[in-house]
Amino acid sequence: MTWKNFTTVAVLGHAGGGKSTLSKRLSDITGLPLYVLDKIKYRSGGVEVSQEEYKHAHQEILQTDRWIIDGFGCMETVWLRLDEADTLVYVDLPLYVHSWLMTKRMISGYFNPPEGWPDNSPIFKG
Repeated sequence: MTWKNFTTVAVLGHAGGGKSTLSKRLSDITGLPLYVLDKIKYRSGGVEVSQEEYKHAHQEILQTDRWIIDGFGCMETVWLRLDEADTLVYVDLPLYVHSWLMTKRMISGYFNPPEGWPDNSPIFKG
């Protein structure tokens, strides 16, 4: 089986584990459109959208035939996504690795915002 057989992919895992990097790479390899939930759930400056607006945007993605969704979102929508996805990727590194990568991201993000974050979002609030 190759990645060409997959059309809907949900990527989940703890913060700092490389979900966004992996999702971007999978999108590049497969040509599947990538949807980063942090960019859907938050506006520029880190302002959270309403729950209804987020759920509506999430449902619109699920109604399409092809997608990679990066992130958790909220408990209500994660189950819908897991049900619709033909492929689930769970990034499960040891917690000390996640902690180290989160610390590294926070330090470097103070000077250069992490890729996939909404514009002008405060690093320490996120």
